[in-house]
Amino acid sequence: MPKLSACVFGRSFTFSSIKEVMNKANDLRSGDVQAGLSAQSDRERVAAKRVLSQLTLDALYEAPSVPYERDELTRLFQDGADRGARKRLQNKSIGEIREWILDTRTRGEELAAVAPGLTPEMVAAVTKLMSNMDLVVAARKIRVTARCNNTIGLEGRIASRLQPNHPRDAVEGIMAVVLEGLSYGNGDAVIGINPSTETVASTAEILHRTRALMNHLGVPTQNCVLSHVTVQMQAMQQGAPLDLCFQSISGSEGANKNFGVSIALLDEAYDMTRSLGTARGPNVMYFETGQGTALSADAHHDTDQLTMEARAYGLARRYKPFLVNSVVGFIGPEYLYDGKQIIRAGLEDHFMGKLTGVSMGCDACFTNHAECDQNDVENLEMLLASAGVNYLMGIPAGDDVMLNYETTSFHNNAALREVYGLRPAPEFEQWLEKMGLWREGALTDKAGDPSQFLRREGLREAVFGASRGLT
Repeated sequence: MPKLSACVFGRSFTFSSIKEVMNKANDLRSGDVQAGLSAQSDRERVAAKRVLSQLTLDALYEAPSVPYERDELTRLFQDGADRGARKRLQNKSIGEIREWILDTRTRGEELAAVAPGLTPEMVAAVTKLMSNMDLVVAARKIRVTARCNNTIGLEGRIASRLQPNHPRDAVEGIMAVVLEGLSYGNGDAVIGINPSTETVASTAEILHRTRALMNHLGVPTQNCVLSHVTVQMQAMQQGAPLDLCFQSISGSEGANKNFGVSIALLDEAYDMTRSLGTARGPNVMYFETGQGTALSADAHHDTDQLTMEARAYGLARRYKPFLVNSVVGFIGPEYLYDGKQIIRAGLEDHFMGKLTGVSMGCDACFTNHAECDQNDVENLEMLLASAGVNYLMGIPAGDDVMLNYETTSFHNNAALREVYGLRPAPEFEQWLEKMGLWREGALTDKAGDPSQFLRREGLREAVFGASRGLT
């Protein structure tokens, strides 16, 4: 049994288990306090971090957050961990592994090589020892590229999800926002719509319309409607043109049951999308996560938010997804109280996803009852751009009129590319140049004017024609 005690400024702290060490080593956040898992003082938190820094990967492997016999995710992680991949880290403590990751001589390829051997608890442990700047420096080293109809995750590029949500699923309103977003260079990660009705008919309708627009304009991107996975599967079986199959996931079997999914169902959805979906692939899945989802479902097994989030990325890795993102501030101040906690969690989630080996983005966002404002999420967006995030969201004025939360705007994404010298996905960049919207690494004077698309012959009829049953 490893030593689970430490002395900080003359006071001794002893922890009952590795799980307690993990819980109390987490940076302060309201969800852990609510769950009764947080350290009682900064001194106790430092003591827990000190103990954690001296643990080994083997000790963490023997102490999964959720018992093996009670959770299918734990079985997936424990049985699937490649001991050979982490062999070079075998005799290092978690503190030493942190130092190795941050060492300027350690390349991203080396981090990617050990990823298959890391369980989520190992990923979470090293994350807890890092500062915000550490998380930026470490994540920036790791490139995870993925291909669906285009390619994201390449060096020097940042993509965006064009998110044209509408409170009534009015296709005309959705398509109008799509055109505006495209005119600002948004949408290379996906044109992804959160439906308000979530029926098979509305899901299929939106998929057909986005496909018609993509075909008519020749946009090299992906479409997706973020209905429940079973609704998307029915739409595919009826012939709807779906590129990316979406589902929200969490870090325990019970929390995923709350979402109405299991590993078996996700396996079925993955296989169906590979066979019936319309993407070139090979990466055809899209997952969203967020710290606090397991706690909100009372399925966190007395485990802190960060560790449960790491387990969600471990599940996502099974499907080699094109997109994964933490909707970091969406769940509310009960779980991430203010801008400081949201920024920290966003950086943690991005790093953990990358270290796990998934194509990682972030919905840098907040709800209007959180102690957070637009400056906070813009700070997070800039930090994530520095850290090499694969993609962010894109919404008119950063205000989602259907989900009622605040996130990244079309303008923000354009500004990030300008500030950091970043470019869109390569296929999308070529399309923007063809449309006259992008030249020599920057948007042109035509950017922001969606009316230019409407002047193209046949587009109005193809995209805004008679609706099949929607109002």
